[in-house]
Amino acid sequence: MANSHAAILSPFDVARAASRNIRLTVVVSVVLICGSFAAAAALQMRNDRAHALAQADYFEARRAADVAVVAEASLARIADLGRAFAGGKEVREAAHVSGIRNITLFDGNHAPIARLWGDVVTLPPGAGATTAPAISARSIMTVPLPGRIVAIAFDPRALVPARMLERAALTTADGTVLIQDANWSGTGASVAVGNWPVGVRTSVDEASALKAWTGSLPLYLFVILGPALVGAGLAVIFVGEFERRARANGAIRSLRATRPVEAKLLVRLAQAELRAADDLRAKSEFIAHMSHELRTPLNAIIGFSEVIEQGFYGAVGHAKYVEYAHDINEAGRNLHGKIGDILEFANIEAGRYPLEPVVIDVAKIVTACADECAGRAFSRRIALNLGFTAVAEALADPLAVKRIVNCLLSNALLYTQEGGRVRVDVHEDEGAVVVCVADNGTGFTRTEAATAGSPFRSHARRGATTGMGMGLTIAMALARRMGGAIRIGGVAGEGTVAELRLPRL
Repeated sequence: MANSHAAILSPFDVARAASRNIRLTVVVSVVLICGSFAAAAALQMRNDRAHALAQADYFEARRAADVAVVAEASLARIADLGRAFAGGKEVREAAHVSGIRNITLFDGNHAPIARLWGDVVTLPPGAGATTAPAISARSIMTVPLPGRIVAIAFDPRALVPARMLERAALTTADGTVLIQDANWSGTGASVAVGNWPVGVRTSVDEASALKAWTGSLPLYLFVILGPALVGAGLAVIFVGEFERRARANGAIRSLRATRPVEAKLLVRLAQAELRAADDLRAKSEFIAHMSHELRTPLNAIIGFSEVIEQGFYGAVGHAKYVEYAHDINEAGRNLHGKIGDILEFANIEAGRYPLEPVVIDVAKIVTACADECAGRAFSRRIALNLGFTAVAEALADPLAVKRIVNCLLSNALLYTQEGGRVRVDVHEDEGAVVVCVADNGTGFTRTEAATAGSPFRSHARRGATTGMGMGLTIAMALARRMGGAIRIGGVAGEGTVAELRLPRL
């Protein structure tokens, strides 16, 4: 007995368990809320549909009653004309107007006594069995008289105007249809036509009856989805805030539970991480600032050395001055380019390098870069070949792509001996546009390929003047920012293969 009581959870236990797994609790709550709104909307939709159909049935019953009144008057008029014919009156014109095809008067033995015109109307089986008028399935009305029977053949279409017979039918007592509309479905309300053995049956046009109900379905969906989406969004916000505060409180409790020495170590570790982040930011700011400050006087050095070298204000007194001015200009330009690379890399690392990805034709940009490098390749007798013809569209920044391709082509021409070859290919592969630059130069060792692209890491080659290793670093950084990548491969002594992969459109 005690175990059974212990197995029953109290409300406090349920609340405690829910607070421990807040995400599951929120998901279950959102599902229950959505289910309740969906159930309420479904019930309301069913009630509204039933109400619309009931209202349509009511109006059809009213319309059936109106049709019955008209049909009763028409049948009474036909019966009166039959009695008048039996009394010897002239009814030809009135009978024609009322839709009567023929009238025949029979005696008590069912022998024909007189007829209005044409052949004798055939008496239906059981005619005269009752004292009340009867109507057969062949549209023949029999009116019993003392010692005689009047049989009247009539056109059922004359009983009710066609416009009133929409989605309705006239049927006999045994269910035989006398006349019906083409849109009558055989269901609906049934109303008797006075004391005649005829009824009026109508059918409901459900499409028209439910038109307003169908048009309100989007509102029901809004009733269901609106609160559910709002509740889900608020739940995500509240859960995130709750977990953030829970983590903070847990960290505080954990810090309080640790020993003083461990707490000091944790505090020092946190301070060291903050200082490292500040140092990294300060380094980027320092590089960017100093690169800019150094480029300003270099522009003056380069400009003045060109003025001296070209003798802009007159001839220089000694030829060595011209040689020195040329060396100063070359050194300044070299230093200016290196500082520019450092500044560009610092801006990329700091996120200040503007990129505007658009749809570009990579093959067109590669062709333009190859044209720019054609003169350098020709001067060193290096064959520069392009191996593509089709358009290759990618989503990337055109200036950044041009910067990367120029870097890869410059490296290939730099590390290729005279008389070598460089081939550039553009193709699509697995959802990416690939620019492949292959040469038969000195290539990279496995160690060099692993460190290629690291800042300030250059690889010296005999007979080639290398930079400080920032070109490939900038190219890789730009490729990453555009969602692409650069891969370096090849075999030492046999050449290098560099691939730029860009996301395809």
